[in-house]
Parts: sequence; C-alpha cells; structure tokens
Amino acid sequence: MTAVGPEAPGAPDPETLGGHTARQLLRLGEIAGLSGADSKVYARTLVEALGPVAQRPLKLPPPSRSFLSDDHTPVEFSLSCEPGAAPILRVLLEPGAGAGDLVEEGRTGLRVLREMGRRWGFATDRLDELADLFFPSSPEGPLALWCALELRPGGVPKVKAYLNPAASGERRAAKTVRKALKRLGYREAFDALPEGDRHLFFALDLGDWTDPRAKVYLAHHDLSAAEACTLSRMDGGPGRAEIEEFFRIAAGPDTDGDAVGLGGGAGAGAGEGAGGGGEPRLVRRPVQTCHAFTDTGNGLPSGFTLYIPVRDYARHDGEALDRATALLGHYGIDPAPVLRASAAVTSRRPEDGVGLVAYLGLAHQQGRQPRVMTYLSSEAYEVRPPTAALPAVPLSAAALSTVSLPAAAVTGG
Repeated sequence: MTAVGPEAPGAPDPETLGGHTARQLLRLGEIAGLSGADSKVYARTLVEALGPVAQRPLKLPPPSRSFLSDDHTPVEFSLSCEPGAAPILRVLLEPGAGAGDLVEEGRTGLRVLREMGRRWGFATDRLDELADLFFPSSPEGPLALWCALELRPGGVPKVKAYLNPAASGERRAAKTVRKALKRLGYREAFDALPEGDRHLFFALDLGDWTDPRAKVYLAHHDLSAAEACTLSRMDGGPGRAEIEEFFRIAAGPDTDGDAVGLGGGAGAGAGEGAGGGGEPRLVRRPVQTCHAFTDTGNGLPSGFTLYIPVRDYARHDGEALDRATALLGHYGIDPAPVLRASAAVTSRRPEDGVGLVAYLGLAHQQGRQPRVMTYLSSEAYEVRPPTAALPAVPLSAAALSTVSLPAAAVTGG
C-alpha cells in the first residue's frame, strides 16, 4: 500500500466501486468532524485497500457475492455515538473481494493488513499467531478476512481484523474460537460466553488501542427481549431494563403494540421459554452479540454489544431512522449527525427502500459511556424495495442463502 494524501492525483471515477464508496466516505467524514485532508487520506486508503475491484464499473455486477452486505457491496459504514462527543465514523471492507476463492481472499486480506501495519507502525503478531486456525489450506464459509477502520483525526485509523471461525468447517467453529482465545492468553474466556446458535466472527484490535480486544460474535435465532437480557457476561454491563428498552425501540412497535416482523416462534406458548406467554420474538434474521475480552487474568468479558438487524423488522428506512432517532434521544445524543449521514450516503428518500440502515447496536465497554451505533449500507448495486407488511415467519433456507451475515455488527463492540 503506497503512501497517500490529499495531494495525490487521480481521483477515482464516481461510476466505479471505488469512486462511489470514496465519495460516500468524504461526505461522511465531514459529518463526523474530520478535516478535508484526513477524509481524503481515508478515502484513498479505502480505494487502495479494495485493490483492482475499486476500478470496476458499477454497471457491472458485484465483483463477488460478498456477505458483507445484502447487495454484495464489499464496503459498509457506521457511526458510533455517545453523549457529549462527536460521532466516530468507521468503515468495514473486504480487501479480498473478487479474488476468486477463499484462499486468495485470505492472502489478499493478510497482505493489506500487513501493509497497513508497516505504514502506520503497528504489529500483526497476534493475527499471525492465529493464521493456521483461520486460514487453512481448504477454507470453508462465506468469508476469509474483513478489515474495519475507525477513522480518527490525524489520518491514522484504529484497525480491526475479522476472521471466520468456520474456516475449517461449521462443526469446528466453537473449537476454533476456544483455541484462538487460549493462544492469546484468554484461557477462561470461552467458558464465559453465553449460548449462541452460531459463532459468526472472531475479531482482533490491531495497532494503537489503549486496551486491545479479542472479540467473539454470536448469532441468536428466534430471540425475545427477555432472552436477550440473559446474554451479557460483563461486570457492570447493561441491566435488564436497559436491554429490554433497547430491544423494544430497535425492533419497533407497531400500532397494535407488537413488534413489526416478529413472531411467537416455535414453542413460544404460555410458560415456554424465557419470554413465556407468547412474547414477540425476532425470527426473520438473528440478533447478534459481541463479547470483548481485554484482561487475560480474568475470564469475564470487559465489553458487550447487542445488535438488532433493523432492516428486517422495518417496512422502510424512514421507520428505521425513526428508531435510530428514538434510541439516540433516549441516551441524550443529538440524532442530527445520523440523519445527515443517511442523506450523505444516498440521494433516495428513506421511504423508497429498506436496508440503508442495516443494524442498530448498543455497546457497553468498561470505563466508557454506553454507545449507540447506526450501520449504513453503501447500496452500490441495489436498493431493496420497501415492504408493505412483514410476515412474522423465519426466512426460508433458500432465502437465508442469499442474504448477508451480520456484517454491520462487526464494526462495533
């Protein structure tokens, strides 16, 4: 990765993948309070990290069926907001998109991260120590490596790597996560995790972090608010009332008091399950949690994040933005930057599609205020049409095979 800066010539063509996403980043950078020079550096970094696919015309199909977003754009944005502070802009990308197979995607992703390390002066030792677990000779799964950049003033981002626990097969995902945690010194961490239906991602903070984290992401199918309250394992984490309120707002009550797109779920009759009494459950796309570990001498996580895939529980993005506004207001955060950010990413009306706002997240980390995260899809290739009504049924196996993993979730936590 070559050095870049605002003076670098050759602005990308806006009708290419790189040009489209770079322009979005530049507009979002202004909203997040970044200088024009820093935003240009980050935009060019994004284009370079995407590699050859950045020059691919948007009139062509996506370079690969990336699970990073529903329309297979290998880029996604998010804003992390907390009271009394400017929003933090993050970008998630798949540096190996279009490489052809998972082996090459992994090689490309590792090369890009190591080049970033040389450029910004951070080591990738922790990532290299896990290479045999997450980059086998015959990898499986929907991804090899994703990279997230937390964009800070000064042109040097915080960097995160996201790996696939199912690289050696879905049945071995839990064992892979356990081994990875132990190698990094978190010997008791795996046993502290709650039950989940799937190990989605294993993530590492790289570079200039005060307390670098190892993070485990889990999927929770057919979940109720009461069950969500049992998933945090951190000391000083969110209480039951806070999680239930977040769940209620993000899932979105309709005029009848039930959440849009929710269902009773199998076995959700009176007295059954944590919710009992037929409590509404999220059934169309799973809720995700992130469990962050920083202390190797303590088996408990120091961070917990809960993510609601709002795009599958709202009729259109106007509803999703209303929920984001309500959440931000609940925590005393000005919603204006998030509303401006949605307009910076697309010129369409929020009511004309669903999926621009992909996830809403609530993050707790020891030593920090709670954060509300809003995840914005690039929509480089497709806009999902609005839905008149959402049936309260799970997605079919065929439908699940065409939608993304919880990519939006991975930039938080």
